[in-house]
Amino acid sequence: MKTGRKLIVLVLLAFAAGAVLAQKKGREPELRTVHGAVVDKQETPIESAVVYLKNAHTQDVKTYISDNQGEYRFSGLDPNIDYEIHAEREGLTSTTHSISSFDTRKDVSMTLKVDRKKSDK
Repeated sequence: MKTGRKLIVLVLLAFAAGAVLAQKKGREPELRTVHGAVVDKQETPIESAVVYLKNAHTQDVKTYISDNQGEYRFSGLDPNIDYEIHAEREGLTSTTHSISSFDTRKDVSMTLKVDRKKSDK
């Protein structure tokens, strides 16, 4: 009888494990948002700067024009992809920053300082 009980327990555990795996497979990964402000050397927000977000895997580039407060936002990003981001305005550029897939934050805030000539990049 002990063997029968052990078998029943094992079968129940197998069903429970299968249900948990099925639930995990059905879930979509939580998407990532990257946002922040574009500023100049004096930390003044820059309106109408172009912010470039490049998918390091596909090389696709998304752009966003900063608003009148210098703010930008990219939503719905895959957390399993690495990205590169920088901003440009009137011949000046920011440093290019990396956003790693190993960074587990779902909400990434980043200030982009446009303070160098594009040729210095």
